[in-house]
Amino acid sequence: MIDPGDSPPSSVSLVEPPPPNAPGLFGSAFATAERYVGLLAGAGIERGLIGPREGSRLWSRHVLNSAALAALIPARAEVVDIGSGAGLPGIPLLLARPDIAMTLLEPMARRAAFLDEVVQILGIPARVVRGRAEEFSAASVDIAVARAVAPLAKLAAWSLPLLRPGGRLLALKGASATAEIDDAASVLKLWPLATVSLVTVPVGAETATVVNLALDGGQSTEQDRER
Repeated sequence: MIDPGDSPPSSVSLVEPPPPNAPGLFGSAFATAERYVGLLAGAGIERGLIGPREGSRLWSRHVLNSAALAALIPARAEVVDIGSGAGLPGIPLLLARPDIAMTLLEPMARRAAFLDEVVQILGIPARVVRGRAEEFSAASVDIAVARAVAPLAKLAAWSLPLLRPGGRLLALKGASATAEIDDAASVLKLWPLATVSLVTVPVGAETATVVNLALDGGQSTEQDRER
């Protein structure tokens, strides 16, 4: 079990302090976000869910990057985080957008156990489900999110069946995003009403790159219309 009072192990690099924009992004949940970062730096690294050198960039590379999706999600959406792992992007997203319903979907037992403990410690209304995307209920969510799970071709095949009409897959990607969209062309042909685009979201001094895959030409968010 995770001891909420544990400090990060001595082998962990110095934990990054919260960036200046973090309190505004998380609002009243900022203290909970700080506690979550502490859990990642402690049990998350000890259990191998987070790399031992990631302590110095937990906020900027992981937590704020995940929360960047908040601007792209409609109000009161039902969301599933595919391959949630340590809770990224699902937990930061829920903290930034407490109006949504979040399911953390994770097939590995040790990771799902970590998520159960974190959800209990943080006292957040996330549902943890141990399982694979292929086993999740079809057409049951408005939004699927993912980060560092699989190439887009696989991710699209797993996630699109889960979406309701007008739903979206929002996948956080890096420099490979354009190439992954090209590689997924054959899979996307199976979904002729699906449209794919790249969205960049400012995250402090950085930007997050998001592949936005909309099913049945789903309605755009306000941020999309401004781009």
